[in-house]
Amino acid sequence: MLSDKEAFFNFALMEKVAFIINPFSAKKNYQPFLNELKAKVQNPLYYISESILGTDDFIQKHFHEIDIFVAIGGDGTISTVARNLINTEKILAIFPAGSGNGFSNETKFSKNLDELLEKLNAKKSRKIDTFTINDRLSINVSGTGFDGKVVKEFEKTNRGFKNYIKVSLKTFFSYKPIKVKFFDEKYKEYNGKYLMVNIANTRQFGNNAYIAPNASKSDGLVDMVLVKKFPLTYSPLFAFRMFTKKLKDDDYITYLPVSEIEFKVNTKNWHLDGEFNKIKSPIHVKVLPSSLNILI
Repeated sequence: MLSDKEAFFNFALMEKVAFIINPFSAKKNYQPFLNELKAKVQNPLYYISESILGTDDFIQKHFHEIDIFVAIGGDGTISTVARNLINTEKILAIFPAGSGNGFSNETKFSKNLDELLEKLNAKKSRKIDTFTINDRLSINVSGTGFDGKVVKEFEKTNRGFKNYIKVSLKTFFSYKPIKVKFFDEKYKEYNGKYLMVNIANTRQFGNNAYIAPNASKSDGLVDMVLVKKFPLTYSPLFAFRMFTKKLKDDDYITYLPVSEIEFKVNTKNWHLDGEFNKIKSPIHVKVLPSSLNILI
């Protein structure tokens, strides 16, 4: 909990902080958050987003007067805010309110407003990497193939972890592997068919599902994760390893740490930080080292 003195300093800092709320990803959480924020901070500057364009406009309007932009929502919301702050000294902060919250888990933000206010009061930050897929920003984990299809179908549901599992199981049995072809000679041995391809800047999708347990958001690299379609008998081991941070190279999984890579894939279905996107091949992945300033 904040002491009276800490709260006082937070009030003074609030003139330099803006809160951006996605009411769609955060529909169960944002009103209690907003009520608590108003009770603890005098006249906070906040924006309830109606669209990505609206969020962009709000940030640009207040860009020069605000030091810290707080995203209230899931990974897609965070990514939308982050793309406006790339390669600037502006700071990104997070109050997680999505279905998976992978990026906020990896950057140690919790659903505790007092803790967030303490971080805002300290105003400490550090630079982390981001990356692009055909010039579209990603901050966490993006992918194509099976998980791209899952995200597409998941967006038709009411979200939530249970619905994600249901959609994943239904999709797994019917999904045909995608074909991947690399341009660089040193990667051509990996040409082939895969269940999914993920580009991981951090370790997890969300919900503590660690697809790339050795990924680092500050090493100038992303982990390209190639997953072949595996038999049903391998599924329990895959799930166990994913939720215990123990996935590794084996007969079905290959990890390629890269700073930049190009390839073709015979699908346009991608997810960028959990949001469905259509992206045409060829695919160009590029790391943007130390490009995002994040509150710690």
